[in-house]
Order: sequence, then structure tokens, then C-alpha cells
Amino acid sequence: MSKKLFVGNLSWGATDEQLRDLFSAAGTVESATIIKDKMSGRSKGFAFVEMSTEEEAQAAIEALNGKELDGRAINVSEARPQEKREAGNGGFSRNRY
Repeated sequence: MSKKLFVGNLSWGATDEQLRDLFSAAGTVESATIIKDKMSGRSKGFAFVEMSTEEEAQAAIEALNGKELDGRAINVSEARPQEKREAGNGGFSRNRY
């Protein structure tokens, strides 16, 4: 069963390919995706990497957490499930001052 990892503190110039290459040293990379802003298309500075097994994911965390990529020390940890958010009003307040 594959295991998803969270990768934080990425430089704006980091690419999916760089992540795939870096994490492949720890095992088989199922996917490597940098999260981008929907409006600007610019990196949000974090990514998700999916390793093929739990053991490979643990090896990647141990080997790569704190390792430098593009001049920045990256943070690698187990990805947590996304928290459910309440439906908002699009950032606009109904109450005017």
C-alpha cells in the first residue's frame, strides 16, 4: 500500500521532477506533485510525494527531512488527512461596519 508524504519549505523554483529524482533514492515514487496557487499558477512552497510502500516512505522521511534542495532545508513528514472546513462565504463578510 502506498504512503503519502508532505514536503514543506520548498523553493519557488522547485519542480515535480526534482522531487521525483530526490525521493527515488529512498524507493519507488508513485507521484510527486508541487501544490500551486489556482489563480497565479505559482508554487505554494509545499508538495505531496507518494511512495509505493510504508517502508520506503519511512526511509524517505529519515533520509530527506532537513536535506537541502534548491538552497532550502526541506521538511518531510507523513501527510495528514485534510481537515474538513465549513463552507464559507467566499471571504466576504455580510456584516458591514
